[in-house]
Amino acid sequence: MTHPARRPTLRSDARPSPTALPVLGLASPPAHRAAPPRQAWVEQVMGMPVSIHLRGGDVAGPHAAAAVAGAFATLRQMDRIFSTWRDDSEIMRLRREELTLRQCDPLVAESIALGELASRLTHGAFTTLLPSDGQLAFDPTGLVKGWAVDLAAVALQHLPGTSYCINAGGDLLVGAHADLPDAGPDAIPWRVGIEDPRHPAAIAGSLVLTRGAVATSGTAARGAHLWDPVAEAMVGRAGSVTVTGPTLLWADIWATALFVGGEATRETFASNAPDYLATEF
Repeated sequence: MTHPARRPTLRSDARPSPTALPVLGLASPPAHRAAPPRQAWVEQVMGMPVSIHLRGGDVAGPHAAAAVAGAFATLRQMDRIFSTWRDDSEIMRLRREELTLRQCDPLVAESIALGELASRLTHGAFTTLLPSDGQLAFDPTGLVKGWAVDLAAVALQHLPGTSYCINAGGDLLVGAHADLPDAGPDAIPWRVGIEDPRHPAAIAGSLVLTRGAVATSGTAARGAHLWDPVAEAMVGRAGSVTVTGPTLLWADIWATALFVGGEATRETFASNAPDYLATEF
């Protein structure tokens, strides 16, 4: 898999929170247009609440319901393959040598390749070898969530006149059918309100996007849970990094890498990720 192609459709004046869930809303429509219809679904998948929001088109019809069901099915499939909390997942069976790599779903081999690519691009700050029971074990958790959301979104892309947002535990992906423009009166932009990490009841800022992803890594919510493969230790410093860009897979990878890594990672981000924007706190 190559690095994602350029799609510079994100604009932000926000100071995103490192931990808070975005508060989704439709940006105000032009005065002559009514707000498009909206429908939302929520399921507990991959150990977190995942919500899918649709705007425009026939969002209450059977085609929309089928597309959303397909998106959730993809997320459940990724959980069955990659969950480190399920003894029967393919990743855990691979660790126990009950399966060989060739016996696993092809996505497992692809995740290994993605992890190796991410390690190279981030100057070693991102890794899929994480501590487990006193040793390092293959654990692609850091890339699976964003990747799963990107794959799930494929089921939503073919709904005419419809814009969508998938919110997976606070990281999100926004997209739309090809017939919807990125700007102008026919666009359906989403406004993402970001909670202030120091004052959870307050909104620190907002960003508006029609297509793109937002991911954040930090320690405010979960403490020192990010592994620094160079220092061979968990990162305990305060702060966060929020990354926006075309795909949630790479936004999440870069958010983690930039929080964990040092100057070399920041330099390689500038050269290897021209379609992504990072804000560090």
